[in-house]
Amino acid sequence: MTESPTALRRLAERAGILPSYVEQSGREVRHTSDATRVALLAAMGFDASDEKRASEALEAWDARESERLVPPVRVARAEDATHIDVRVPGERSGAVGWNIALRMPSGEDVERAGRGTPDEHGILRLRLPLVPELGYHPIRVRLHYESQHPTGEQLLIVVPPSCPSPRERLGGRKVFGLAVNLYAVRSDQSWGVGDLGDLTRLAEWAATQGAAFVGLNPLHALRNTGGDVSPYSPLSRIYRNPLYIDIHAVPELSEAPPARELVESEGTARALDELREARWLDYEAVWTLKSSVLEELYRAFRTTHLDRDTDRGRAFRDYVARESAALDDFATFQALEESLGGSPRERSWQDWPAEFRDPRSAGVAEFRERNAERVDYHRWLQFELDRQLEHAARGTTAAGLSLGLYQDLAIGSSGDGSDAWANQSLLARGASLGSPPDPYSDNGQDWGLPPINPHALVEQKYAYWIGVLREGLRHGGALRIDHILGLFRQYWIPHGRPGSEGAYVQFPTRDLLGILALEATRAGAIIVGEDLGTVPPEVPATLREWGILGTKVMYFEYDDEVGFAPSAEYEELALTVIATHDHVPIAGYLRGRDVELRRDNGLCTAEAAAKAMVGRDAERAALVARLQSEGLLLEGEPDSATICGAVNAFVCATPSLMVALSLEDIMGEEEPVNVPAVGPDGYPSWRRRLAMSLETLMSEPDAIGMLGVCGSRRK
Repeated sequence: MTESPTALRRLAERAGILPSYVEQSGREVRHTSDATRVALLAAMGFDASDEKRASEALEAWDARESERLVPPVRVARAEDATHIDVRVPGERSGAVGWNIALRMPSGEDVERAGRGTPDEHGILRLRLPLVPELGYHPIRVRLHYESQHPTGEQLLIVVPPSCPSPRERLGGRKVFGLAVNLYAVRSDQSWGVGDLGDLTRLAEWAATQGAAFVGLNPLHALRNTGGDVSPYSPLSRIYRNPLYIDIHAVPELSEAPPARELVESEGTARALDELREARWLDYEAVWTLKSSVLEELYRAFRTTHLDRDTDRGRAFRDYVARESAALDDFATFQALEESLGGSPRERSWQDWPAEFRDPRSAGVAEFRERNAERVDYHRWLQFELDRQLEHAARGTTAAGLSLGLYQDLAIGSSGDGSDAWANQSLLARGASLGSPPDPYSDNGQDWGLPPINPHALVEQKYAYWIGVLREGLRHGGALRIDHILGLFRQYWIPHGRPGSEGAYVQFPTRDLLGILALEATRAGAIIVGEDLGTVPPEVPATLREWGILGTKVMYFEYDDEVGFAPSAEYEELALTVIATHDHVPIAGYLRGRDVELRRDNGLCTAEAAAKAMVGRDAERAALVARLQSEGLLLEGEPDSATICGAVNAFVCATPSLMVALSLEDIMGEEEPVNVPAVGPDGYPSWRRRLAMSLETLMSEPDAIGMLGVCGSRRK
C-alpha cells in the first residue's frame, strides 16, 4: 500500500514544484526534499512549515478559486477563443442571467446578454459577442441571480498557432550572420566601448559580405560600475544601457556649444586615447566621460525641444506616452539611486529609507515631482537609445541584411535592480535562479537572480512578460531567448542552501509560448531558444511545434569514441554556433586556454588540468580529422588560424537554417568574454575587448576571404 501524499507534497505539486528530475547525464534521478519544498513554497508566499499550515494553505487556495467567476487571464489559439467558461458561485441548478462585454482595440465594448443553466460542475459556457482576432481582449462578465450580481474580469489573449516560420521568413535559404558582444568592439570613433554607431557600420559591412544578420549580446541596462557589468544580470530587461549611445549621433550635439566644447577639449581627447587603446573595458571611466557630455546634450534638449512643437519634442512625448508607467518606474529608480548615493554593494533598494522602497508610495511620488528634471533625463537617455537602435535597424535592412538585428534576452534581472524594485509582488523571495549539478559544477550554479513567481505572473495577466518581449523584439528580425527552458521549468535554489538542494518549478509553458508567438508574429521575427544543459526530452519537440529554432553548439557535438559529429548530422531547425559566451573562442580552445583558466582559479587541480590538456590534444586531433574528412583542411598539421577558418566553414556547411559566426573566431581571439563561477578578482568577465579594430577588420583580406568561403557554404 502506498502512503497518501502529505498536505505539504500536495501543495508543492499544485504550486508546480516538481518532485524529481533526471540529471544531465540521464543516469541519476534527483528527488526534491521536503525541506526544499517548504523553502520554495515560502518563496511563493505559502506557509507550509508544518502539516496544519500546509493544509490551511490548500484550503485557502481552493476558497479563492471557488469565488472567482473567471480566471484573470486566458491564452488561447483562435479556434479555441470563441467561448468563455464562467464559474457560478455556490450550488445552483436553475438558470442564471448573464452579461458579457468584450473590449475592442478601439475602446468600444461589444456586449451580449442572456440566461443559462450551469453544468454539473457549476460552469456556464458562453459564446463571446464576436470571434476575437489575434491580440489582447479584456472581457467583463456579470451574473444575475436572486439579489446578487457578481462580476469577473478576464484578459483573453488570442495567439497564433506558432511563431513566424523560420523557413518562410528566410525564403527557404540557409543564412549566416555575425555575432558580436557590442561592448567589446573597438573603433576609431567610439569612446572606449562599442556603441550603436559601431553597430551600424559593422552591420552595413556584414551585408556586403553576404551576412543576413548581426547578433548582439543583451543590451539591457547595467550600473556600469563595480562588478555589476554582466549583460545577463541586468538592472532591467526592458530598458537598455546608455553606455551604447553614440555621442556623435545625438541630434542635440549641433545645438549645444558646451557639449561640443567638452567633446573637443584636450582632456577628453587624452581620456579617449587611453580608453580606446585599453585591452579591458573600464565601464565606470567610459560612463563618467560619456555622461558628462550627455547631461549637456539633455540640457540643450530641454531648452530646444522638451515642451515645444518640434519633431524631436513630439517624438519624445510619443515615446514617453507609449512606455508609460514602466519608463516612469525605471527613470525614477535611476534618479533615486543617484540621489541616495553609496555603492550599490553597500545600499540596494531594499536598504533605502522605507518611504522609497515601494514604487507606489507617496514618498516616491513626491521624489519624482521634486526631481522631475533628473527623472526626465533618464527618460531621455532611453528615448535616444531607442532612436539610435531604430536607426541602426533601418540601416541594416537598407544595406541588405535580410534579418537585420538579432537581439538577446536574458533569463532574469538583478534582485537589486529597477525591474525587481518596480515588480516586487511578482518576485519569489528567498530563492535564486540557477542550474542543477552537472559536469561543469558538482554543486550546481546559483546565479543570484530572483525568480518570477509563476502564480503572481498569472495574477498580473502576464503584463511583465509582454513588456519584456515587446522591447526585446523592437527593431530586430530575430530574438534569442537565453535558457528557454525557463519557459518550461526553472531551477530554484533556496537562499542559504547549496545548488544541489534546489528543485525545478513548473511554469505555464503554453501561455508563455503563446504570448511569445503573438509578439513575434506582430514583429515578424524569428525566435531562437537556447536549449542547452539539463533539458527534458519534450522540450525540443515543443519548440518545433511553436516554430522556435533550437541551438546547436559545435563544442558539444563531440564524443570520445566517435569524435566530432559530421556537419550533415546537425539539425535543420536550429541556430548553429561554434561556442557560447561561457566558452573560450576556437583559438583559445585549441590551445586549452579554458583549462588554464580553470586551473589558475582553483576550479581544478594541477593534475586534473594536465589530464584535461591531454584530452584537449585528442579533441584537437579529432577536430582536424573531421575537417580533413569534409575537405576543409589539407593533410598535415595546420596552424591555429587555418583551423579557425576551417571550423567557421564547417558550421556553415551544416543544414541548420541559421549559423552565427562570432567576431572572436573571425579575429582569432583566445581570451573568453566570461569565465563562469569565477569572480572579477580571478578573471575580468564581460570586459575583454576585441584586439582588432572595426576599421582593420573591414579591410582584412583573411577575414573577407573567410566570410566569402562561409557564404558559399550557405548557398
